[in-house]
Order: sequence, then structure tokens, then C-alpha cells
Amino acid sequence: MPFRTIFAFSFLIAAVAPLKADELQKIPLLPHTEESPRKSEGDFVQLKDGRILFVFSKFTGGKSDFDPSHLASRVSTNGGRTWSSDDVVVLENEGKMNTMSVSLNRLADGRIALFYARKNSLQDCRPCVRFSSDETKTWSEPTQIVPDAENGYYVVNNDRVVQLASGRLVVPLAWHDNPVGGKFEARGVLVCYLSDDAGKTWRRGKGSQNGAPAGASADAKRILLQEPGVVELKNGELLMFARTSAGSQHFCRSTDGGETWSMPEPTTLLGPVAPASIERIPSTGDLLCIWNDYTGLPPRDPKASKRTPLKAAVSKDDGRTWSTPSRMLEPDMNGFYCYTAIEFVGDDILLGYCASDLRTSQTLADTQITRLPVRWLYDTK
Repeated sequence: MPFRTIFAFSFLIAAVAPLKADELQKIPLLPHTEESPRKSEGDFVQLKDGRILFVFSKFTGGKSDFDPSHLASRVSTNGGRTWSSDDVVVLENEGKMNTMSVSLNRLADGRIALFYARKNSLQDCRPCVRFSSDETKTWSEPTQIVPDAENGYYVVNNDRVVQLASGRLVVPLAWHDNPVGGKFEARGVLVCYLSDDAGKTWRRGKGSQNGAPAGASADAKRILLQEPGVVELKNGELLMFARTSAGSQHFCRSTDGGETWSMPEPTTLLGPVAPASIERIPSTGDLLCIWNDYTGLPPRDPKASKRTPLKAAVSKDDGRTWSTPSRMLEPDMNGFYCYTAIEFVGDDILLGYCASDLRTSQTLADTQITRLPVRWLYDTK
């Protein structure tokens, strides 16, 4: 039987004027509660009737990445200005630990794909996908993207899966090979799983990256690589970005649709061991990056520092250079901001990200929606 989503339409009422060029609207949409101590890692999809669906990871048994959680949703009928007030179950927990980390994609054939992580243990976390042909009213049975025979803990962030102009689906992953009874292996191996038949079947790309130069010994010192994302460039190449322990985001490039990747290289996107989000702005063709920008801050250990401030920058040359100074989204140095989903709605941008105040809550407890006009990114006054 297909899984059914039932929408509840109890909406927050507010009269909201169009945003001015220098205006940001911040909505503390998902504060944690005693019943749900963490609400995090979500993604958006726009439905044909004009609604915007935001699906997120709702934890019910604790705050850690390994506590029980399921997928829940909120809905907006007015472009993200206001949102429904009830958490509606989209998918119950399928894993022995949890179900979390959502990517929602409107595919070229019109269906909506729901990607998520099914987590059973530190040796068994892998992405799955379900499809909807009726605007998320019902979902297909799940397809497991990484087969059981390929052991490991496979991390895919929220809002990470992309469909290329060719139709290929690309799931960027960090593979962590954790020994039974051993310590979690923080260093990941970057790899993509690919589908050329609209998600029916999947295979591992031919190459991977672990941050070690070719020919290096197995114990060679290398940077920590985690939580990759992918964006398609104007020339058809793919750009992979990943969080690292080296003080900046690192980039790899692929000229064969995600099969193989160049060595990771440092960038000017300085920051801690924290994920960035990069997507193309439809109205301008430029790339948008949201990340914890440490530019201009006192020297700090990227492995131990807070994920703040949160900033935005634009690249007009497909990631070679980025606008400076970056634009401030969240300046509070007591804040904790990460796992950003990006959605372009008309002339506006919706950002959904973890936004916690470390003085009153833990790091990933709360999720905020921030709405801003595209032109705000280009306003240098």
C-alpha cells in the first residue's frame, strides 16, 4: 500500500507586505518542545496548487543524531510568508535508530521525489527514496539507494540531491567505514550514487575522494571530509563542495556527470567544520552560497568553533570567486546556524536552517525560515 500524507490546514494569520530590497523576514517556525527536543534538517518543494511544503526531521526520543525521529511537515499557502501550525507526519520512523535528513525534488517527469536517510546503526545508514505522482498525497514504496551488500554509514545531508540537465539523478554521499564496537570514523570518503532511469535503479560512481593524494599510503595524513553537496555548472561540469577540518570549504570537480572527481582543493569560503549550501539562482544564473563565514574574524580552531555567523555570497563565475564582503544573515555569536535548505519562490528566496541560541538550547534544537528578496544579495549599499 502506498504511504499516505494527510494535510492539516490550521494556518497562522498575518498580513504581510511585500519585502523591501533590504528586508529579511525571519520566522522561528519549529522551536523544540519537551515532546520533540529537536526539529531539524528539512527541505522545501513547491506544489502545483501554489502551496509550499516543508518536510523536516522531528526527533521524539532525544537530541542526538542517533535518537528516534520521523519526517513531519508544515505548509505555506502564501509564498512562505506564513505557515501551518501543526506538525503533520509524512513518514514514520523506518530505521532502528531513525529516519531523517530530507531532500525533496521536483523531477523532470513531474513527480516529486522524497530522499531521506534510514539509520539502523553506526554500521548501517543509507539513503532511500520514495516517489509521489499526486503532489505528495501518497508515496510509493521505498527504494534503497545503497544496497545492503555495500556496508557502511552513508551520510547525505538535507537538500542535497540534484537532477542534471541530462536527467541523471546524483546523490552526493560521505561514506564512513565504522568498525563494530569501535569509534565513529569522522573522515568520510566522498562518492556519488547515480540513476539514469529516473530513480528506478542506482549505482555507485566509478571514483571517490578521501582527501589523500594519489599513491599516498593508507595511513597518510589527510583532511577530514564530510557532508558533500553538488551543483551543476554552466559548462556541464559538476562542482562538489564539502565541509573539512582545514578551515574552509573544499571543492572537487567532475567532467563526467559525477562518475569521478578531482582532488579536493581549498577555497576562499572560510569557516568551521560545518556544511555549506550552494544552489543556482534561477533569475540571475549566479551561484548562491550560504555558510558560516569566518572571514575577518580572529583566528580560531575550525574543529572546535561555533557555527556562527551565517552569511551569503554570490558567484558570477561558477564558483571561482565569490562576492565580498559576504552578506550577513545571522550575526549572533551565541547562535548556531547550519543545514540550510534553499528554495527560490518568484523574486524571493526561502532558507530553512537550524537556528539555536546556545544560551537557552542545544545546537540543533530549532529550525527557522528566513525569507528574503533575491535583490538583497546584490545590494551593496
